[in-house]
Amino acid sequence: MRAVIVETPNVVKILEIEKPTPSPYQALVKTEIACLCNATDGKLVAGHFPGVEDYPLALGHESAGTIVEVGDNARNFKLGDKAIGGLVFDFAEDIASGWGGFCEYTLVTDHDAMVEDGVADEEHGWFECYEIHRTVPADIPLEEAVLLCTWREVYGGFGDFNLQAGQDVLIFGAGPVGLSFAKFGKLLGLGQITIVDPLPEKREKALAMGADLALSPEDVTAETFVKENANRFDRIIDAVGNEAIINAALPLIKLGGSVCVYGVLGQSSITLNHGTGPYNFNLLMHQWPTRERERAAMEPLCEWIREGKLTAAEFATHDMPLEKINDALQAVRSGSVIKLLLRY
Repeated sequence: MRAVIVETPNVVKILEIEKPTPSPYQALVKTEIACLCNATDGKLVAGHFPGVEDYPLALGHESAGTIVEVGDNARNFKLGDKAIGGLVFDFAEDIASGWGGFCEYTLVTDHDAMVEDGVADEEHGWFECYEIHRTVPADIPLEEAVLLCTWREVYGGFGDFNLQAGQDVLIFGAGPVGLSFAKFGKLLGLGQITIVDPLPEKREKALAMGADLALSPEDVTAETFVKENANRFDRIIDAVGNEAIINAALPLIKLGGSVCVYGVLGQSSITLNHGTGPYNFNLLMHQWPTRERERAAMEPLCEWIREGKLTAAEFATHDMPLEKINDALQAVRSGSVIKLLLRY
């Protein structure tokens, strides 16, 4: 099968490797469409993802396809079902796993069946990410299905950050995560939503998604803005993962408010200039999905898709065949991509 392999940092090839074999609780998925995760995949390709040192590695964790083989104990999958989030952890070749979701064939695991049979533990090969391996309703198009990989995580972040109706929110970053927070925030009744991004076209996209105000980083760090908006925001979301953003947020957060870091921090430690913020504030780190919330997000998101409130067309700015993976990665590095679809 074809697989996207990062041989060494910044050297990416499509190679032929052995197809995975499903265990009794797994199903084999033939990948039809995938999405680049701008931040995570970019850091894995560049060799900067925290804790990942082994190369070559198989890339990808956002994909959708059709189930073509089902293990004997996998009771919640059937042939022909659409499934998302398939992964490959173990390879016959000397290849590490960068989740392996861009492989031509991936594996999904029947978490519910493993729980029912009392084998959902490490001893029996269970991993926490199996909780979100689910089928997608037949009426959800593949383009929306693959974007559910991102949307479920962001929707789950609303719970981790305790975002509530009426709260005023400032979002740093108008990439797919920041835009999803803005879009969902309006649908869920948040108060004023302000989004910050250096690129004018992304600020325009944020306004089209429902943000009330879109500013540049220079606007937000200007002395006048800081003075006029001191201690104003209930929640400030760092959708990038950057120490400078966290510190820029502190003078703007309300007493008892929260600075919410969604993006993965590239460094192992940060300096917090806490004296610029209120006496009481929360720093919330969401660098890994809360699986229970991510799983539960599927139903409300699918309803929004059915109602036309949420579409892939709003987010997918680029569409390429898998064979152009290096062109796709270059487009992401240029900053022009919101979400890029890869076709198989």
